Amino acid sequence: MTAGAHDLRGRPVIVGAGVAGLLTALLLAPEPVVLISRAPLGGDSSSMLAQGGMAASLGGDDSPDLHLADTLAAGDGLCDEEAVRRQVEAAPRTIENLQRLGVLFDCGPDGSLRLGLEAAHSRQRIVHAAGDATGRELVRALTAAVRRTPTITVLEGMEARRLLIEDGAVAGVLVVADNSAVALSTARVVLATGGIGGLYGDTTNPLGSFGQGLALAARAGAELADLEFVQFHPTALDSPRRPMPLVSEAVRGEGAWLVDEHGYRFLADTPGAELAPRDVVARAVWQQLAAGHRVFLDARQCLGQRFTDRFPTIASLCLEAGIDPATQPIPVHPAVHYHMGGIAVDADGRSSVPGLWACGEVARTGLHGANRLASNSLTEAAVCAEWVARSVAAAPARARSRLLPAALPPRPDASAIRPIVSRAFGIVRDGETLREAAAALLPFAESDNAASDPAAVALMMMLAALRREESRGAHCRADFPQRDAQARSSRLTLNETLETAAGFADTSSPLARRA
Repeated sequence: MTAGAHDLRGRPVIVGAGVAGLLTALLLAPEPVVLISRAPLGGDSSSMLAQGGMAASLGGDDSPDLHLADTLAAGDGLCDEEAVRRQVEAAPRTIENLQRLGVLFDCGPDGSLRLGLEAAHSRQRIVHAAGDATGRELVRALTAAVRRTPTITVLEGMEARRLLIEDGAVAGVLVVADNSAVALSTARVVLATGGIGGLYGDTTNPLGSFGQGLALAARAGAELADLEFVQFHPTALDSPRRPMPLVSEAVRGEGAWLVDEHGYRFLADTPGAELAPRDVVARAVWQQLAAGHRVFLDARQCLGQRFTDRFPTIASLCLEAGIDPATQPIPVHPAVHYHMGGIAVDADGRSSVPGLWACGEVARTGLHGANRLASNSLTEAAVCAEWVARSVAAAPARARSRLLPAALPPRPDASAIRPIVSRAFGIVRDGETLREAAAALLPFAESDNAASDPAAVALMMMLAALRREESRGAHCRADFPQRDAQARSSRLTLNETLETAAGFADTSSPLARRA
């Protein structure tokens, strides 16, 4: 049901309407809940663009232990093994639950789920929908289920600008639509706002996904974790379109090769070749481009005329760009795709701020470590939604009769930040460039204008990257190419970041030299 913002006091508020937000709302039923969607429900989420599928150990030759091992290997020493085990064991049942909610996964002639292979998986365990439109199908089915649920109040076209905090705990959400603000009184908020790709020029994410959930949490005092780990998908379609269309890893799973303009297969001698972990493949593609080559994904031999039947969405995007993937190699370029870092949460999605939970890409659960294993993200969003909903339902419902007034922050805009982040926070980084970027971001982050929230998130990412003086997973430092013997997770608050970044203005400062 869709309603205005009146008479909603005390209800849990979910910010974000991708897979994580939609499913959390559904799993809270029959408790009344408020779902805030910046766009019309079902649109403008990264979930909608997800071509890859959901990883779950469903095959006869597979097991949660194998899924666990593959996830830990891809995470390069930084996964929380207990969190990984819990999630991979829950994944098969989650797939069944989604089917009961109306999600139509691809099946074989015998009715069993069709399982695909993607990079760094040792078994075929990826379930897809409509070939390469899994995210769209998930959002379709879950949106329809939300519309049918009378206890879910959907506020469409509204944006959460600030969390309201009293006595160190969540007391409400400041929500804005058309410059009109309303304070929703609640002691329970779930952030399900997606990632940070909109901070970059080259991204597969909606440009509006620039870390607003991270900004909300950070300005409320929450602890954020592992912000330096940003996954670049190695094969986005190299075209002017933004967000960049994704050429799913499943194409490489079918046998497509990465080649340069001369047809040289530059990953042939790399362990795993085209199906090596994403950080390995992305760096290899970046190195080719940096050397002046072009890079193509060649599916002519493995798929040829079958390409359109197997990957209809990708084929359509290629044809729109003037490329026939059945007869021509596809030009590709790395693009920001997923953020492994996020709001630090416990096993039930609770943040360090009482009354604040996080679910989906905005949360750092410990599943992905330093480098997300392909198709674990949609699985994480769906699996964790159940635990978050259970935790929220068990928390006391409180509402104040009157909230303290809050100033109306401007609508966030990342356009001034993108050039800084794109230059400094790419596939390969170095300390000098990161420090320069942090110094440039600090005035934006401390201001009260449209760039302040995106800049605050980007600044925290810069500081996290500066502090990690090693190369691990998706974090590659040209000035620290070695991997430390001991893995460690990073933690930051916004106040700590602002204090540290202030030292960058004085290059003689020991703080600046140490960072």
